[in-house]
Amino acid sequence: MSVKPLGERELWLVVGSQELYGEETLRQVGEHAGQLADALDGVDEIPVRVVAKPVVTSADAIRRLCLDANADDACVGIVAWMHTFSPARMWIPGLTALQKPLLHLHTQFNRELPWGEIDMDFMNLNQSAHGDRELGYMQTRLGRRRKTVAGHWQDPAVHARIGVWARAACGWAEAKALSVARFGDNMRQVAVTDGDKVEAEIRFGFSVNGYGVGDLAALLPAADATVVVQLLADYDERYRLADELRDGGDRRSSLVEAARIEAALRAFLDEHGCSAFTDTFEDLHGLAQLPGIAAQRLMADGYGFGAEGDWKAAALVRIVKVMTAGLPGGTSFMEDYTYHLDAGSELVLGAHMLEICPSIAAGQPSCEIHPLSIGGAADPVRLVFDAAAGPAVVVSLVDLGDRFRFVANEVDVIAPPQELPRLPVARAVWRARPDFTTAVEGWLAAGGSHHTVFTAALGLEAFADFATIAGVELVEIGEGTTLRELERELRWNEAGYR
Repeated sequence: MSVKPLGERELWLVVGSQELYGEETLRQVGEHAGQLADALDGVDEIPVRVVAKPVVTSADAIRRLCLDANADDACVGIVAWMHTFSPARMWIPGLTALQKPLLHLHTQFNRELPWGEIDMDFMNLNQSAHGDRELGYMQTRLGRRRKTVAGHWQDPAVHARIGVWARAACGWAEAKALSVARFGDNMRQVAVTDGDKVEAEIRFGFSVNGYGVGDLAALLPAADATVVVQLLADYDERYRLADELRDGGDRRSSLVEAARIEAALRAFLDEHGCSAFTDTFEDLHGLAQLPGIAAQRLMADGYGFGAEGDWKAAALVRIVKVMTAGLPGGTSFMEDYTYHLDAGSELVLGAHMLEICPSIAAGQPSCEIHPLSIGGAADPVRLVFDAAAGPAVVVSLVDLGDRFRFVANEVDVIAPPQELPRLPVARAVWRARPDFTTAVEGWLAAGGSHHTVFTAALGLEAFADFATIAGVELVEIGEGTTLRELERELRWNEAGYR
């Protein structure tokens, strides 16, 4: 049995048939379903357990199984496969009741046809070619959102696509249970980082709950001294500490204060059951410094974060952290900060004041302290590094008033062309696909935020799957994108998603 990074979650393999074929055929269908589930369960690309459920042959059995899936917290989705013909009217009660994500696997047990041996027994048993078309029709008739994967169940490409969808399904399960702590409010007068929190909870499931930053500051005097000492030792071991922050350095007290803030933040989030949070430099009542290294390290441990009150970014960082569990490449809160506009070699410099996750670092981060220049608080401690080179995706979630929209851009991260000795923050330098002009003009036309989630662990397919599960519009910008086609898509979406 393979070790699964999301092994506490399950996909249920549901195989459809009907009583018409008799006991022997149904026995074979059940055996094949078990073999298929066991094989998928052993595939490393699929990050969850795959569990075979009894073959369903009636409307009541299908409905009851779907209701069981809804009620089972471990189940993140159903994989449906019609081994034989299964009349689709039987599926209406179940498909209308199902609240979990659905993947339609269009496969058949045998890879090759035994040409010289095919008889009607074989034909009756192996009817996926039209059994799945019957189910596909009913799913479309009902407007059921789903992913369809066609191919043989032993093909690596099929495994990869199921695995990507399973990650999206786990992200959806996380969204339904997620609570975001919001310290302070949105950055004053800023539009895109705010939005309708009630509608977000209706659409995605996550809740956003406000707390005064004083609630966090009140925990600082009681911060567990043992925990603070352990955090300081961890800083010393993991990072290249600036001399002034080392034990005995003349600014060591600032690092101690940063550790106290991290200890208090962790305690607060754990006490309130929150897996994501926001803060803002405009509201630091009771905090000596803006949480820098604390936010970075919490993200590295899987928490979501959004700066300046951006609760949508915080929730999405957490969701993507869950989706990418066990994968190489990191995920971080990010902001498009400034450009290099050398014609034909345009680059984006992504960064933020402090809070970029070290999971995307190319090497060992440096732990430093510098002035923030805004916010009026003491100089904050932060981790400084360059992001690792390679392909990545930046994704924004925006509230358009009548609906939510994801905007996603494929990018290629590179090592900075020159050293950045005076830039005291973590950063990522990338080329946007398909080119700078198309990517940036398309992003602006789609209303994408300056705050994004940056991930080097997943491609666009995972976000397309998540958007389909959520029933939310996704605007993709990548290889092959043209502005004319993207602008047409945006116009069509005005009608299609409104």
